[in-house]
Amino acid sequence: MAGSTAKLNNFRGSAFKARLVVDQIRGRQVEEALSILDLSPRRFARPLAKLVRSALANAEEKNNREKAGIDVDNLFVNKIAVDEGKSMWRIRARAQGRAAWIQKRTSNVTIELEER
Repeated sequence: MAGSTAKLNNFRGSAFKARLVVDQIRGRQVEEALSILDLSPRRFARPLAKLVRSALANAEEKNNREKAGIDVDNLFVNKIAVDEGKSMWRIRARAQGRAAWIQKRTSNVTIELEER
C-alpha cells in the first residue's frame, strides 16, 4: 500500500542544515517525530513539523475518501528526503569597489508516511 506524502518546496534554508533535523525523525512514529520537532531549537524544525502534520492530514483524508482502513495512530515516517532547491544569487559590496557573490540556498523536502 502506498502511504501518504507531502512536499515542501523552495524553503529558504540549506539542505545540509535541514538534513540535521530530518535525520532525527526518520523511521519514527508520527507522534514521537512531532514531539521531537516541537522541542528542537533548529529553525527548520517548525516548518518540518508543519509538513509532518500535513502528511498526517493527507493520510486521514485518504482514509476517509477511499475507506482504506488506515489506522493513523500506527503511522510512521517511512521515507523523508531533503534535496537542494534553486539558489538565489546576491551581490555583497566588498572593499576597494569589488563585489562578492552570495548564494542564498533553498531546499525541497518530501515525506512519506506508512502504516506499521
